[in-house]
Amino acid sequence: MITITYFGNLKDQLHCNEEAIAWESGDTELLLSQLRARDEVWNSALAPEKIFRVVVNDEIIFAPVELKSGDRVAFLPPVTGG
Repeated sequence: MITITYFGNLKDQLHCNEEAIAWESGDTELLLSQLRARDEVWNSALAPEKIFRVVVNDEIIFAPVELKSGDRVAFLPPVTGG
């Protein structure tokens, strides 16, 4: 199992704060691909052209990394200030 947390407007768009999913093997790109395949809302919210960060075990990643059971993944939307 891996735990995925969605923050900010991603949480609102996906109507999901956190979930645990079974995970055998693969990297963060495979995970994103599987999540996007859920439906059009997920595909749009997590589209490659959207600006968001992927965090694995409390570390922002900038390239795909392998995930293993027990990992914690988070998706951070763009932050705007004012």
